[in-house]
Amino acid sequence: MKICVLPGDGIGVEIVTQALRVLEKVGEKFNKRFVITEALIGGCAIDAEGLPLPEATVHTCKESDAVLLGAVGGPRWDDIDPAIRPEKGLLGIRKELNLFANLRPAQLFPQLADACYLRPDIVAKGLDVMVVRELTGGIYFGEPRFEGEKEGERFGYNTMAYHEHEIRRIAKVAFEAARKRSGRVCSVDKANVLDVSRVWREIVIDEHGNYQDVELEHMYVDNAAMQLVRDPSQFDVIVTGNLFGDILSDEAAAITGSIGMLPSASLGSSNPGLYEPIHGSAPDIAGQDKANPLAMILSVSMMLRYSFALADEADCIEKAVEKTLEQGYRTGDIWQEGYQAVGCTAMTDAVLVNM
Repeated sequence: MKICVLPGDGIGVEIVTQALRVLEKVGEKFNKRFVITEALIGGCAIDAEGLPLPEATVHTCKESDAVLLGAVGGPRWDDIDPAIRPEKGLLGIRKELNLFANLRPAQLFPQLADACYLRPDIVAKGLDVMVVRELTGGIYFGEPRFEGEKEGERFGYNTMAYHEHEIRRIAKVAFEAARKRSGRVCSVDKANVLDVSRVWREIVIDEHGNYQDVELEHMYVDNAAMQLVRDPSQFDVIVTGNLFGDILSDEAAAITGSIGMLPSASLGSSNPGLYEPIHGSAPDIAGQDKANPLAMILSVSMMLRYSFALADEADCIEKAVEKTLEQGYRTGDIWQEGYQAVGCTAMTDAVLVNM
């Protein structure tokens, strides 16, 4: 099984290093062989090659069975040409691999209930939401776009655009995901205002005809944002466009207590999937052994499950993470009085012992 590893910037290098230790343990325990190839993306690629996504990286990713990515970006690249900022590398690799579906599970581990930002009575209802975000269309990629001057003042615009096939394929992913969960999909749009959202809703309703066993409801994005903090237990799978999904998935992640805990998967129809934690490069703690490696480790679990159909191996990692949390180990982002504070390496050490 060939895996392209993109450590990227900031804490990306540290958490990827720890995640690969876990993957190595999986290989030993289950007699599996993983071939690892490392490549550049983001700020480190700009420093080395002058652009955030070198052709060599694209080639290596396409020749692999899966891609593991740490994090990209940091303040040292904030003032460069926007056309070659580190984030362009992330958007670019998603586009090159045609990774149109981003799956972000926002699950509150019982051991971290005290770290959740919501009221205890809301937490008691549970929080286990899968946000399915369309990833290669919408306002981030729509044309035309413009940044410059008009009539003597600064002016800019972007275009939110979706074709039927883009909406239909992401709806299928959401309905299929719901079939493996609680069988409920909430499609989020702004159909009361946006023409593109009305098309979105019509296509989702049409595709739902092939999934009558799944319950479908619709919600405007502003209401969905409120409901996520009012009562997240009402949601099973949320499917939405690129912009709304970007915002709602981060919100869903934050209310679990720490974005340092949550993985994600970006999938296409045939190309290798890309797996990454949802947090950023955290340059303020980079190189200090303070980062939480669990989101990256759980991204490895998602990779094993979705790209390689290795359910037992994925379960092994997830159970080890839960046991580690049960034993009271905490990195700084999830630490509370009475728990054992550990760094990035020590947290991974504990996970390895529990595997």
